[in-house]
Amino acid sequence: MSPSERACALLTRWVVERVPAEAAAWFHTQLAAVASAVEEKPLYLALGWAPRRLGKADLRLSPAELAEAAALRPGFDPIDWSVDQAARVALVLASFDGDPQRFKERLETLFRTADIGETIAFYRGLPLYPAAELLVARAREGARSGMRPVFEAVAHRNPYPKERFDEHAWNHLVLKALFIGTTLDPIQGLDERANPRLARMLCDYAHERWAAGRPVSPELWRCVGPHADDAALEDLARVLETGSGEERKAAALALASCPRPEAKALLARHPELEGPIARGEIRWAAFAQG
Repeated sequence: MSPSERACALLTRWVVERVPAEAAAWFHTQLAAVASAVEEKPLYLALGWAPRRLGKADLRLSPAELAEAAALRPGFDPIDWSVDQAARVALVLASFDGDPQRFKERLETLFRTADIGETIAFYRGLPLYPAAELLVARAREGARSGMRPVFEAVAHRNPYPKERFDEHAWNHLVLKALFIGTTLDPIQGLDERANPRLARMLCDYAHERWAAGRPVSPELWRCVGPHADDAALEDLARVLETGSGEERKAAALALASCPRPEAKALLARHPELEGPIARGEIRWAAFAQG
């Protein structure tokens, strides 16, 4: 089987194991109709009916099933998917006829006519679709969304941005996450793709927040520490001196990730934070919001 066929088969199995027999039979019929169709109508109808025929319950995947997901596709993490989302992505995959350009155009049409539930499902399917290189513009569109659930469908637990976004798009995805108030921790590749331009953008954003009297997410400093310049070290020192308890912990973690001796010296002035960090008692995951 091709990668898209294997993905479709796995999603199908998860769905049919979680719905009544009548619903499972309906789903198998729809998949066959979509795969053999010469027009788009069967796909549109099946996508629209999926939540009503199959329900919207969480998949609640077992550790073994999550391991299957990772084996199918590195980075694929459907831990918070629902039955209808898995079904919709399976139906989209079933529509692939071997023509990457036609698949890309079909997916664009689906996005243009999708409701919010379909939009979230389609974006979550990005790691599984064929012709991944043709879908970058669509993924970037999702990453620009001001609707938090749509943005998170692209940004959270999704390997596609890490693998396909250039530095400009990646940096703006991270900044957008902070702007709309979602957490950074579920963004795959967050530490590996940190870069000096992003560090400077985040420091500038922190200054804007401070000037407006608004709080700064402790997570912001995660991508600053490894690439901190002199100005960034001054910002981190400020947070250590004036921030809340959580902010001070985050600044200390950022300093611990910085290779510069000045950062090590600054952290050493705060043994009450340096020690717990060295023992692994303070970690970035603890700052995740929402």
